[in-house]
Amino acid sequence: MVIFENEKLKVRPLELDDKPLLVQWLTDPTVLAYYEGRDRPHDMETVHAHFYDRKDEVTRCIVEYDGQAVGYIQFYPLDAPAKAAYGYAQDDVIYGTDQFIGEPTLWNRGIGSLLVRSMTAYLIHKKGANRVVMDPQTWNVRAIRSYERCGFQKIKRLPKHEWHEGELRDCWLMEYRP
Repeated sequence: MVIFENEKLKVRPLELDDKPLLVQWLTDPTVLAYYEGRDRPHDMETVHAHFYDRKDEVTRCIVEYDGQAVGYIQFYPLDAPAKAAYGYAQDDVIYGTDQFIGEPTLWNRGIGSLLVRSMTAYLIHKKGANRVVMDPQTWNVRAIRSYERCGFQKIKRLPKHEWHEGELRDCWLMEYRP
C-alpha cells in the first residue's frame, strides 16, 4: 500500500520489516542530534516500543526516494488537549507531522522539503485538514528554514516543550494554512 507518491518520493505505512532501518537511523549520532537525541540511541526493543507497540491515532510511515528507504514521517490529528494548548478551536481539523531523513548523505538535496510539501498537500486534500502544524526545536534553524520555504509560519514559541539531550528545549509551533 502507498499513502502517496510525488515525483521520486513515495510514502508508505511502516511495516515490521522496517525495524532494522529505524535502528540504523536512530543509532546514527548525526541523525540523533536532531531527532530523539544522541543520548537516546534506539535498539530493536526501543524501536518496537516507540514505533510499533502503540495504541494511538498516529500513522507511521517510511519515506522512499528513488526506490530507496531514506526516512520516516508520522502524521496525526491533533487531540482536544493539544488544540486547547495551542489556542485552536475544537472543531478545526488540524494535523501534526514529525519527520526525519535518516540518510545524512541525502541531506540538503531538497528531499525533506519535497516530503513536507507533499505531506501537507496530502493532509489538506485527502484528510480535510484546515491546518498542518509542526513543533521543531528553536535551535534547529535548518529545519525551520525548510519548513518556512514550504509555506509554514512560526505561530508561537513553546517554552520547555520537548526533552532533548538532557534538558527541556523550546520549540516553535509552526503552521501551514491553505
